[in-house]
Amino acid sequence: MASVNGLKPAVLQSSYFFNPSSPSSLPITAPKTPKLSRSFSSVSSTVIHHRQDPTTTVSRRLLLPSVSGIWEALTGGGGGGGNNAREAVLAVRRGMLLFRQGDVVGSLLEFDKAIELDPRQKAYLWQRGLSLYYLDRFEGGAEQFRIDVAQNPNDTEESIWCFLSEAQLYGVDEARKRFLEVGKDPRPVMREAYNLFKDGGDPEKLVAGFLNGRDSEYFYASLYAGLYYEAENKPEGAKHYIIAACQSPYGERSDDYMASLAKVHCLCRDWSST
Repeated sequence: MASVNGLKPAVLQSSYFFNPSSPSSLPITAPKTPKLSRSFSSVSSTVIHHRQDPTTTVSRRLLLPSVSGIWEALTGGGGGGGNNAREAVLAVRRGMLLFRQGDVVGSLLEFDKAIELDPRQKAYLWQRGLSLYYLDRFEGGAEQFRIDVAQNPNDTEESIWCFLSEAQLYGVDEARKRFLEVGKDPRPVMREAYNLFKDGGDPEKLVAGFLNGRDSEYFYASLYAGLYYEAENKPEGAKHYIIAACQSPYGERSDDYMASLAKVHCLCRDWSST
């Protein structure tokens, strides 16, 4: 969900490569999500680097700009305001780390802290919208995604996540009427996923279309097929495909934030992804 027109201020190594010197906070747990304290102990710690060509783009979450310099430049670093901007960036990094570790509640607290420190962060915090979704705070999640799409009108995934949030609030038919139309995604898999959510269709065909594609394409096809089934209130289909996404080579080894999200999804639903 990295922005083209507005840079999103967060790059973070996966929690599987946790650096003790990185800013962090103690994990915060909540009775609502007791399973989230479990770690992803079964996940391989080997990162794979996928080939790229001009016609295929790996997740934009892998292309997020370096946190420290670019966001400070965007927010006019220096002075007291600059200090707040830097602290806000650190809060975003902590929030992303906590989410990767399965502490969704703690991640949201850090994202909200970032907004308190620097309100300009809110327009770019798609990570916050994901945390809100997994805490069943769908109205806030939909609002977050709509704010971000207003800044980046070409973000396919935030359009889909807004739909997913609103489907939980209003049902699939009404959510589709409210669907946020965005520009053309450079990734074929996300163009197909976008059309599936926008117009309806068969998620099985989405997965079949990328069964022999790149690892990243199969992962995203499986993830969004599962999320489509969840929106349709078909938990068995959702479980099948999201676990498949977790168990795919890309899901197991990639440092993509969405690979962590697939695992968090399984934790929140109490599904075993091993």
